[in-house]
Amino acid sequence: MIELKTPLKKEDVLKLKAGDKVVISGTVISARDKAHAFMLSEDFPKAKDAVIYHCGPVIKDGSVISAGPTTSARMSQYTPELIGRYGVKAIIGKGGMDDSVLCALKGRAVYLSATGGAAVTYAQAMKVKSVSKEEFGMPEAMWEFEIRNFPAIVTMDAHGKSLHKKVLEDSGKSFRGMI
Repeated sequence: MIELKTPLKKEDVLKLKAGDKVVISGTVISARDKAHAFMLSEDFPKAKDAVIYHCGPVIKDGSVISAGPTTSARMSQYTPELIGRYGVKAIIGKGGMDDSVLCALKGRAVYLSATGGAAVTYAQAMKVKSVSKEEFGMPEAMWEFEIRNFPAIVTMDAHGKSLHKKVLEDSGKSFRGMI
């Protein structure tokens, strides 16, 4: 298990390989569709060198109740520019992202997969620090969290390796062999 502490440095990211298991502590920012569009249309200094978590949390009375990963693929259209503009070092989500993101990660950032269905477990590792764009609604607002020992797996690394792509290729080969 590799321990990571935010803010991540480029050398931290470059040491990671697809398949590495990590635990992250420090600050992360949740962002979904509206937040990504906002960060590309406005300046959002908190995103500089950030770890972005694709998550629509449930917050009650300032406490995190549920905070599982959401599907990342729909944010692929924003991510290369987001990485370039802000120097985002890691993205946490589920399901992987497309080849444009894999290319944008090269030499700069990683994609970390969090386990779907573990929303309550993840919530226990998180505390709310602040919220931006609350008017977007709870799941779409940009929540800044302090996390502690948040587990994930590197599934897209800064060296061009993608476990998602490998699974897709292997599945295709298996499927073609059945026909």
